[in-house]
Amino acid sequence: VYDGIGEGGDHTLVIDRRSEDAVFAELEALAADGASFVAISEERGEVGFGEGGDVRVVIDPIDGSLNARRNIPSFSLSFAVASGPSMADAEFGYVYDFGAGEEFFARRGEGAFLGGRPLRTRRSERGLVVVGLESAKPEFALPVIEALAGDVYRLRVIGSIAITMSYVAAGRLDGMLSLRPCRSVDAAAAQLIVREAGGHVCFAGCPEPLGAPLDVVSHFPVVAARTERALHELSRIPIR
Repeated sequence: VYDGIGEGGDHTLVIDRRSEDAVFAELEALAADGASFVAISEERGEVGFGEGGDVRVVIDPIDGSLNARRNIPSFSLSFAVASGPSMADAEFGYVYDFGAGEEFFARRGEGAFLGGRPLRTRRSERGLVVVGLESAKPEFALPVIEALAGDVYRLRVIGSIAITMSYVAAGRLDGMLSLRPCRSVDAAAAQLIVREAGGHVCFAGCPEPLGAPLDVVSHFPVVAARTERALHELSRIPIR
Protein backbone atom coordinates (compact mmCIF):
# COMPACT_ATOMS: atom_id res chain seq x y z
CA VAL A 1 0.00 0.00 0.00
CA TYR A 2 1.38 3.40 -0.98
CA ASP A 3 1.65 6.22 1.55
CA GLY A 4 2.50 9.29 -0.54
CA ILE A 5 5.76 10.45 -2.13
CA GLY A 6 9.04 10.50 -0.20
CA GLU A 7 11.62 13.30 -0.30
CA GLY A 8 13.69 11.15 -2.66
CA GLY A 9 10.90 11.38 -5.23
CA ASP A 10 9.69 7.76 -5.16
CA HIS A 11 6.35 6.40 -4.02
CA THR A 12 6.46 5.54 -0.32
CA LEU A 13 5.00 2.27 0.92
CA VAL A 14 3.46 1.90 4.36
CA ILE A 15 6.28 -0.54 5.20
CA ASP A 16 8.81 2.18 4.24
CA ARG A 17 7.15 4.67 6.55
CA ARG A 18 6.85 2.29 9.49
CA SER A 19 10.44 1.13 9.18
CA GLU A 20 11.63 4.72 9.01
CA ASP A 21 9.53 5.65 12.05
CA ALA A 22 11.29 2.92 14.04
CA VAL A 23 14.72 4.17 12.94
CA PHE A 24 13.88 7.79 13.71
CA ALA A 25 12.63 6.84 17.17
CA GLU A 26 16.16 5.54 17.89
CA LEU A 27 17.74 8.68 16.42
CA GLU A 28 15.51 10.88 18.57
CA ALA A 29 16.65 8.94 21.64
CA LEU A 30 20.29 9.56 20.69
CA ALA A 31 19.58 13.26 20.24
CA ALA A 32 17.87 13.35 23.63
CA ASP A 33 21.13 12.04 25.10
CA GLY A 34 23.01 14.95 23.54
CA ALA A 35 24.09 13.65 20.12
CA SER A 36 24.11 16.08 17.17
CA PHE A 37 23.91 14.99 13.53
CA VAL A 38 21.97 15.38 10.29
CA ALA A 39 19.80 12.45 9.23
CA ILE A 40 19.38 11.90 5.48
CA SER A 41 16.43 9.69 4.65
CA GLU A 42 14.72 8.64 1.44
CA GLU A 43 11.33 9.43 2.97
CA ARG A 44 11.92 12.53 5.17
CA GLY A 45 14.84 14.20 3.42
CA GLU A 46 17.41 15.99 5.61
CA VAL A 47 16.50 16.32 9.29
CA GLY A 48 18.76 18.01 11.83
CA PHE A 49 19.13 16.64 15.36
CA GLY A 50 20.67 18.63 18.18
CA GLU A 51 23.03 21.19 16.69
CA GLY A 52 23.31 19.36 13.37
CA GLY A 53 26.97 19.58 12.38
CA ASP A 54 29.13 17.53 10.01
CA VAL A 55 28.03 14.04 11.08
CA ARG A 56 25.51 12.46 8.72
CA VAL A 57 23.32 9.42 9.26
CA VAL A 58 22.18 8.13 5.87
CA ILE A 59 19.11 5.88 5.98
CA ASP A 60 17.11 3.78 3.56
CA PRO A 61 14.46 2.12 5.74
CA ILE A 62 13.55 -0.38 3.01
CA ASP A 63 15.90 -0.84 0.07
CA GLY A 64 13.99 -3.07 -2.33
CA SER A 65 10.49 -1.74 -1.69
CA LEU A 66 9.01 -3.42 -4.77
CA ASN A 67 10.30 -6.79 -3.54
CA ALA A 68 8.75 -6.12 -0.13
CA ARG A 69 5.44 -5.17 -1.73
CA ARG A 70 5.41 -8.38 -3.81
CA ASN A 71 6.53 -10.60 -0.90
CA ILE A 72 9.85 -11.35 -2.58
CA PRO A 73 12.25 -11.92 0.34
CA SER A 74 15.11 -9.69 -0.83
CA PHE A 75 14.84 -6.27 0.79
CA SER A 76 16.94 -4.56 3.40
CA LEU A 77 17.45 -1.86 5.98
CA SER A 78 20.52 0.22 5.14
CA PHE A 79 22.16 2.97 7.14
CA ALA A 80 25.54 4.64 7.24
CA VAL A 81 27.25 7.12 9.55
CA ALA A 82 29.62 9.60 7.91
CA SER A 83 31.94 12.30 9.23
CA GLY A 84 31.51 14.50 6.16
CA PRO A 85 29.46 15.18 3.03
CA SER A 86 30.59 12.43 0.61
CA MET A 87 30.77 8.65 0.25
CA ALA A 88 34.47 8.78 1.07
CA ASP A 89 33.56 10.07 4.55
CA ALA A 90 31.54 6.99 5.59
CA GLU A 91 32.71 5.67 8.96
CA PHE A 92 30.16 2.92 9.60
CA GLY A 93 27.83 0.96 7.35
CA TYR A 94 25.09 -1.54 8.19
CA VAL A 95 22.83 -3.60 5.91
CA TYR A 96 20.22 -6.02 7.23
CA ASP A 97 18.78 -8.47 4.71
CA PHE A 98 15.28 -9.19 6.03
CA GLY A 99 14.76 -12.25 3.83
CA ALA A 100 17.98 -14.08 4.72
CA GLY A 101 18.24 -12.63 8.23
CA GLU A 102 21.85 -11.59 7.52
CA GLU A 103 23.66 -8.58 9.00
CA PHE A 104 26.48 -7.00 7.01
CA PHE A 105 28.43 -4.19 8.64
CA ALA A 106 31.74 -2.37 8.47
CA ARG A 107 33.74 0.20 10.40
CA ARG A 108 36.25 2.35 8.58
CA GLY A 109 39.73 0.92 9.03
CA GLU A 110 38.43 -2.08 11.01
CA GLY A 111 37.10 -4.35 8.28
CA ALA A 112 33.75 -5.73 7.15
CA PHE A 113 31.70 -8.49 8.73
CA LEU A 114 28.79 -10.83 8.06
CA GLY A 115 27.38 -11.48 11.51
CA GLY A 116 30.54 -12.10 13.49
CA ARG A 117 32.56 -13.43 10.55
CA PRO A 118 35.14 -11.18 8.86
CA LEU A 119 34.60 -10.62 5.14
CA ARG A 120 37.44 -10.51 2.62
CA THR A 121 36.85 -10.46 -1.10
CA ARG A 122 38.86 -13.20 -2.77
CA ARG A 123 40.48 -12.83 -6.16
CA SER A 124 38.64 -14.89 -8.77
CA GLU A 125 40.93 -16.56 -11.27
CA ARG A 126 38.02 -16.83 -13.70
CA GLY A 127 37.24 -13.11 -13.84
CA LEU A 128 33.62 -11.94 -13.99
CA VAL A 129 31.69 -15.15 -13.42
CA VAL A 130 28.56 -13.81 -11.67
CA VAL A 131 27.58 -10.12 -11.86
CA GLY A 132 24.60 -8.36 -10.28
CA LEU A 133 22.48 -5.77 -12.07
CA GLU A 134 20.25 -3.25 -10.30
CA SER A 135 17.58 -0.83 -11.52
CA ALA A 136 17.08 -3.45 -14.21
CA LYS A 137 14.25 -2.09 -16.34
CA PRO A 138 14.30 -3.93 -19.68
CA GLU A 139 15.05 -0.77 -21.67
CA PHE A 140 18.08 -0.13 -19.44
CA ALA A 141 19.17 -3.76 -19.21
CA LEU A 142 19.22 -4.79 -22.87
CA PRO A 143 22.18 -2.66 -24.06
CA VAL A 144 24.14 -3.47 -20.90
CA ILE A 145 23.55 -7.21 -21.29
CA GLU A 146 24.74 -6.99 -24.89
CA ALA A 147 27.88 -5.13 -23.74
CA LEU A 148 28.58 -7.80 -21.10
CA ALA A 149 28.07 -10.73 -23.48
CA GLY A 150 31.21 -12.81 -23.76
CA ASP A 151 32.80 -11.30 -20.64
CA VAL A 152 30.33 -12.41 -17.94
CA TYR A 153 29.13 -15.98 -17.39
CA ARG A 154 25.90 -15.31 -15.46
CA LEU A 155 23.81 -12.34 -14.30
CA ARG A 156 21.73 -11.92 -11.15
CA VAL A 157 19.04 -9.30 -10.45
CA ILE A 158 18.29 -9.21 -6.71
CA GLY A 159 16.29 -5.99 -6.49
CA SER A 160 18.16 -4.25 -3.65
CA ILE A 161 21.32 -2.24 -4.31
CA ALA A 162 22.43 -2.60 -0.69
CA ILE A 163 22.10 -6.40 -0.73
CA THR A 164 23.73 -6.76 -4.14
CA MET A 165 26.74 -4.69 -3.08
CA SER A 166 26.98 -6.65 0.18
CA TYR A 167 27.07 -9.84 -1.89
CA VAL A 168 30.12 -8.44 -3.69
CA ALA A 169 31.76 -7.90 -0.30
CA ALA A 170 30.94 -11.50 0.64
CA GLY A 171 32.40 -12.86 -2.61
CA ARG A 172 29.04 -14.18 -3.81
CA LEU A 173 29.13 -11.83 -6.79
CA ASP A 174 32.24 -10.78 -8.69
CA GLY A 175 30.80 -7.35 -9.35
CA MET A 176 27.66 -5.27 -9.75
CA LEU A 177 26.44 -2.16 -11.49
CA SER A 178 23.32 -0.03 -11.34
CA LEU A 179 21.74 0.53 -14.73
CA ARG A 180 20.64 4.04 -13.85
CA PRO A 181 21.81 6.61 -11.28
CA CYS A 182 21.07 5.71 -7.67
CA ARG A 183 20.70 7.84 -4.55
CA SER A 184 23.15 8.02 -1.68
CA VAL A 185 20.69 6.30 0.66
CA ASP A 186 20.81 3.18 -1.53
CA ALA A 187 24.58 2.76 -1.51
CA ALA A 188 26.20 4.69 1.37
CA ALA A 189 26.38 1.77 3.79
CA ALA A 190 27.14 -1.03 1.34
CA GLN A 191 29.91 0.84 -0.49
CA LEU A 192 31.87 1.01 2.78
CA ILE A 193 31.21 -2.69 3.41
CA VAL A 194 32.63 -3.53 -0.03
CA ARG A 195 35.72 -1.36 0.46
CA GLU A 196 36.43 -2.64 3.97
CA ALA A 197 36.17 -6.20 2.65
CA GLY A 198 38.92 -5.38 0.15
CA GLY A 199 36.73 -4.65 -2.85
CA HIS A 200 36.47 -1.56 -5.03
CA VAL A 201 33.70 0.97 -5.69
CA CYS A 202 33.21 3.97 -7.93
CA PHE A 203 30.36 6.37 -8.65
CA ALA A 204 30.35 7.21 -12.34
CA GLY A 205 30.22 10.87 -13.26
CA CYS A 206 31.88 12.12 -10.06
CA PRO A 207 35.23 13.94 -10.18
CA GLU A 208 36.46 11.41 -7.60
CA PRO A 209 35.39 7.73 -7.49
CA LEU A 210 33.91 8.18 -4.00
CA GLY A 211 32.90 11.81 -4.43
CA ALA A 212 29.13 11.23 -4.61
CA PRO A 213 27.46 13.58 -2.11
CA LEU A 214 25.40 12.31 0.79
CA ASP A 215 22.06 13.99 0.11
CA VAL A 216 18.63 13.14 -1.29
CA VAL A 217 19.03 15.09 -4.53
CA SER A 218 22.12 13.72 -6.29
CA HIS A 219 22.00 10.55 -8.37
CA PHE A 220 25.03 8.63 -9.71
CA PRO A 221 25.46 5.13 -11.15
CA VAL A 222 27.42 2.86 -8.83
CA VAL A 223 29.81 0.07 -9.78
CA ALA A 224 31.41 -2.36 -7.31
CA ALA A 225 33.75 -5.29 -7.84
CA ARG A 226 36.01 -7.68 -6.00
CA THR A 227 39.12 -6.56 -7.93
CA GLU A 228 40.37 -3.37 -9.56
CA ARG A 229 40.49 -5.10 -12.93
CA ALA A 230 36.86 -6.17 -12.64
CA LEU A 231 35.87 -2.64 -11.59
CA HIS A 232 37.59 -1.24 -14.67
CA GLU A 233 35.83 -3.74 -16.94
CA LEU A 234 32.40 -2.97 -15.50
CA SER A 235 32.99 0.80 -15.41
CA ARG A 236 33.46 0.89 -19.18
CA ILE A 237 29.84 -0.23 -19.71
CA PRO A 238 27.75 2.77 -20.84
CA ILE A 239 24.91 3.59 -18.42
CA ARG A 240 21.95 5.78 -19.31
